[in-house]
Amino acid sequence: MFAHSFRFDHHQFQQRMRNAFEPRKPRHRLLRFAVGLIGLGLLALLVMFSVVIGAAMIAAGIVYKLWKRRGKPVAARDPRIVEGEFRVVDAARLERRDTTRPL
Repeated sequence: MFAHSFRFDHHQFQQRMRNAFEPRKPRHRLLRFAVGLIGLGLLALLVMFSVVIGAAMIAAGIVYKLWKRRGKPVAARDPRIVEGEFRVVDAARLERRDTTRPL
């Protein structure tokens, strides 16, 4: 008898669990439409809030970078200098290069 008292009837247990966590929609059409609009409004509010927070984080990062650079002298550029990346090529490779082939 003791072992039988703690058995769960599978169907009743599943029904109670399903009813406990199942969202119930209103049956009236206008009320259902109003609840849908409230849900969409809440979703739009959350999206806009996240966009504002993201923009504030980007702006704070830019301000922080600019704040770190303040007071440091900016190097004056000489118009005669061209910046770039260079490689040193062996003279033997230059001599061996086929001049008939276009680059």
